[in-house]
Amino acid sequence: MNNRKKGLLQLLVIIVVTGLCAFTTLVGFTDSHRGSAQNIKLGLDLAGGVSITYQAVKDNPTDTEMSDTIAMMQDRAEVYSTESSVVQEGNNRISIDIPGVENADEVLESLGKEGSLDFVAADDMTFDDNGNPKYTKVVCSGKHVKNAEAGTQQDEITKNKEYVVQLSFNAKGTKKFAEATAAAYPSRKQIYIVYDGKVLSAPAVQAEITNGQAVISGSFKTYAEADELASMIRIGALPVELKEIQSQVVGAQLGQDAITTSLIAGAIGFGLVVLFMLVFYRLPGLAASIALLFYLVVMLVALNVLDITLTLPGVAGIILNIGMAVDANVIIFTRIKEELRKGKSVQASIKLGFDKALSAIIDGNVTTLIAAVVLYIKGSGTVKGFATTLAMGIILSMFTSLVITKIILNAMYALGVDDVKYFGVEKERKQITFIGNKGKFFAISGVMIAACVVMLVVNNARDGHILNYGLDFMGGTTYDIPFSDSQKIDADFKKEIEKLFMEESGSNDVVIAEVAGSNELTVKTVELSEEQRKNLTSTISSKYSIEEDSIQIQSISASVSDEMKSDAVIAVIIAAICMLIYIWFRFKDIIFAGSAVLALLHDVICVLLVYAAVRISVGNTFIACMLTIVGYSINATIVIFDRIRENLGTRTSSEALEGIVNDSITQTLTRSINTSLTTFLMVVMLAILGVESVRDFAIPLLAGIICGAYSSVCITGTLWYTIKKASGKNKETVKNKAVSTKNS
Repeated sequence: MNNRKKGLLQLLVIIVVTGLCAFTTLVGFTDSHRGSAQNIKLGLDLAGGVSITYQAVKDNPTDTEMSDTIAMMQDRAEVYSTESSVVQEGNNRISIDIPGVENADEVLESLGKEGSLDFVAADDMTFDDNGNPKYTKVVCSGKHVKNAEAGTQQDEITKNKEYVVQLSFNAKGTKKFAEATAAAYPSRKQIYIVYDGKVLSAPAVQAEITNGQAVISGSFKTYAEADELASMIRIGALPVELKEIQSQVVGAQLGQDAITTSLIAGAIGFGLVVLFMLVFYRLPGLAASIALLFYLVVMLVALNVLDITLTLPGVAGIILNIGMAVDANVIIFTRIKEELRKGKSVQASIKLGFDKALSAIIDGNVTTLIAAVVLYIKGSGTVKGFATTLAMGIILSMFTSLVITKIILNAMYALGVDDVKYFGVEKERKQITFIGNKGKFFAISGVMIAACVVMLVVNNARDGHILNYGLDFMGGTTYDIPFSDSQKIDADFKKEIEKLFMEESGSNDVVIAEVAGSNELTVKTVELSEEQRKNLTSTISSKYSIEEDSIQIQSISASVSDEMKSDAVIAVIIAAICMLIYIWFRFKDIIFAGSAVLALLHDVICVLLVYAAVRISVGNTFIACMLTIVGYSINATIVIFDRIRENLGTRTSSEALEGIVNDSITQTLTRSINTSLTTFLMVVMLAILGVESVRDFAIPLLAGIICGAYSSVCITGTLWYTIKKASGKNKETVKNKAVSTKNS
């Protein structure tokens, strides 16, 4: 009786918590915007934001000066949102889009004010009644700072390690700072460091500093505190003085329809996944469905608490994570059904199912988490935002599957739902000879890889680019078009404008945003020739009775900079190496690690083939898509390798190695198919119902899911077997026990 009460209480607690989280978050998506969801930041594509254009005060700034300024402005903009976009217009302008901000005045002061970082001598500093610094003379400014980094040194008195900020100045800054420290040193006076009207630090001068190398010490309790000050000093040092020439609040680029269709797609996909889980896994499927709902609402709470900016690819990513979160539950439930087939009791099968699935779930998720951490550290902009969402999804899905699902199942069992018929029994599968068909599998993969290479070469010869690079990668042209007040700007009108640009440019890569408070549209498209610009301007002018001179046209740089591209590539390489090391450590066999990375490379190439063949626009979602495939692929591979590792401890001699691999893949086949199917259901709904940018994200993902399922079933195990046989190490691995090729 006590167990029944305990089970009922546990079940009620989970349902109530899920309901409360759903109520406090989902209600916020209504027009009245109640609930905690109102605090979730939406990206520029979903909710609009601030668009600010700056121009260099200096005539003809160099390319280096502009690129350095853009990099620093990106750092400043990311204080407001990691999804901020900073691009160059022409040769002396910088355009910044910051999502989730409605008041341009909030960000203007801290973004483009050259010299917003000032060093002020104590004798020149006063404070008003509110404690705000007031001064008219500065020692030097941000443009004189060469670098600022956090570090450590030994305290001369206590001999303990202390955290410091190490400053270096350029030639002019060195001279100015030397004069200031010479005047301040006799009385140990302070030099104030002021950023955006606030005092960041006020260190006392302990010596004359003539070499341009200063150290701020004594006030930092942690490395993070020192690093924060160093970061603020760095981003306050703009190489080029800027002046604001335009600021405006822009509307959502995709509109409410994009959000609505994505949410509908997610709801339908979620319903199909729940239906599938109930039909195939019965009572455990119901437990998984409740856990999935718990996962979804807690994810929304986490987005709010962690202040993460949510873009449309982010929404698609969360919906995709719902499909991927099923994976751990599928592994567990397959194990439970296997134990029931062996004649174990329901209670024992539940316990053993979770215990035996634990290693595969942990290893699969940790390898993906490693990738997310590396991407967060090394990436920037959308890559960092994607890494954050990915890591959150991994941690939450592990918690819901290993803790919440287990509590729900045990609670249901305690309530008397303990008959085997509610759980189902895994049927014994006849061994499938995957190794015997490895030649065919390798041939298919070889053809796909060769096709990818051919398509890239053909595209390069035909278009000059191996892929259909979009605005994010190539830059393009932006139009600011003011329409008369009588012109109604609605969804149909935007489609009309979009059609004009697509017809003239020959590209469907067109982004339209409204300018709040005016009847103006900002339209971005691919780079247009002078003739195309004239034709388009003339058409717009005559069709909508607009003076040609009032239409502003600018060339814009790529929002995905070369540095962001290289950072993404380097991050993926480092992540692959880290995953290889982890798998090597966990499986005690580098062949497992090498095979996993090769299979991962195979899947990435297959998805690249889809981009090349279908000519899908390559933008920010391309990076997110590829990174998703990396995580999805490695997770599926680990499950099969975990089963091979387990079976290696129960089988014999080198002759049994082929049977071990065949059995391991056969035993995990249900998991491989079901996980791929549930994820496929989620993504296919996005491809069917989503707007074009979502479809551009979903279609390659569908290809990745199919390729990932194929490689995990047909390539990974056979590849490991082939390398193992070639290396001659199989005799060391397989123990001398009775030969068996049946499921155990």
